[in-house]
Amino acid sequence: MAKKRPQTKAGRTSTAQRSDEPIPVVGAREPCPCGSGRRYKACHGRAAAQAVTALVQRPFEGLAGECDWVALRELVPAATAELTLKGGLPEGVPSVTLATVLPMAWPALRRDNGTVLLGLQNDTSSGDISRDLADVLQRALPAAPGSPVAAQRVPADGPRLQDLLDPEAPFTPVVHSGFEFWLEDAANSSPEVAASLERANEAAIPTARLSGVEAAYWCETPEKNHLRWVMSHPEEKLLDALARLHAAGSSSLGDGTRLVGSFRAHGLVVPVWDLPSTVRADDVEKPAAAFADRLADALSSDAPLTSDERRARGGLTNRQVTLS
Repeated sequence: MAKKRPQTKAGRTSTAQRSDEPIPVVGAREPCPCGSGRRYKACHGRAAAQAVTALVQRPFEGLAGECDWVALRELVPAATAELTLKGGLPEGVPSVTLATVLPMAWPALRRDNGTVLLGLQNDTSSGDISRDLADVLQRALPAAPGSPVAAQRVPADGPRLQDLLDPEAPFTPVVHSGFEFWLEDAANSSPEVAASLERANEAAIPTARLSGVEAAYWCETPEKNHLRWVMSHPEEKLLDALARLHAAGSSSLGDGTRLVGSFRAHGLVVPVWDLPSTVRADDVEKPAAAFADRLADALSSDAPLTSDERRARGGLTNRQVTLS
């Protein structure tokens, strides 16, 4: 037997709320306010849930230093960067600092002196890292001094970092050798924080940011060193350009170095070079700047790829992985 449509008190069939009116959020098992007669979770609540979980491919697009945001999220163990809010800082908040990681994996921390630390490398509850970070930041600003900020599920229509940060302010990461920047007063830190600091320092890979090019990071590993360079060029155009250079034998950064492939992270491509263990960050400053000039020339070409260049591109593509 077919179900009867819901009736109003006057006995007439209820009319659904006009589609152009906002639908209030209610409990998942409550009737949807639109008047459909279905539970909220099976009606407008479904769209709200999908909006929260939908993956944003480039969550940092539109922020100053998008490539460095990606690097700090995925590549760099210990780094900080000062953030500038639109409209200035609230009273009682001397500064807001982005940090790759915070003690105990806290999403954010309001220090005793009122400053705010915002953690970047945390798990997020939605498909939009920018929205998750903005929610944490908004809750950290009025938090009680000396308290961490817990994670929570964010609303689908909440603000994003792009809504909160000044797009004209510079974004300048500072790479650290360890996580001592966590501590205001090392002598009075809790045993839990001290233990977390020790574990983090032991696991940190030595890393340095090159000064001559944007978002290129050298790192040291036991077998060999690497340069990982986050680039904002359109992926297909960049892969063509890298293939042209690789086929021409001009994709390396000096003797003993080689371009070994790339990976995707948050919508951007990150080429990776293997370096001999004797090659330090300072040693690749000039070669990286020279490579940037060669890459600019290759990016400007619209000529079809040659057979050698197509083979080089295929090799680069086959070795490409996606982190996010």
